[in-house]
Amino acid sequence: MLRLYIAGMNARARRAIENITRTCEEQLKNRYILEIIDIRENPVLAKGEQVVAVPALIRKVPLPRRTFIGDLADTERILPGLDVRRE
Repeated sequence: MLRLYIAGMNARARRAIENITRTCEEQLKNRYILEIIDIRENPVLAKGEQVVAVPALIRKVPLPRRTFIGDLADTERILPGLDVRRE
């Protein structure tokens, strides 16, 4: 289960959404849930997750929780954090 926190639908948010969606479809096909949460609309969720910068991707399950900040284009950094191993 992944949550992507954004602050409005700006260029950075669109890039992060495109990058993580592509990565998940290529590496986790049918094995992931991605929620996109706009902190402008749901500030309480961001506060509860202690989001300090956006875009922020939080892997909630499986534990331990992992957080990634930025446009999520660096798959070499993202995949190990999601516990995905390239074959």
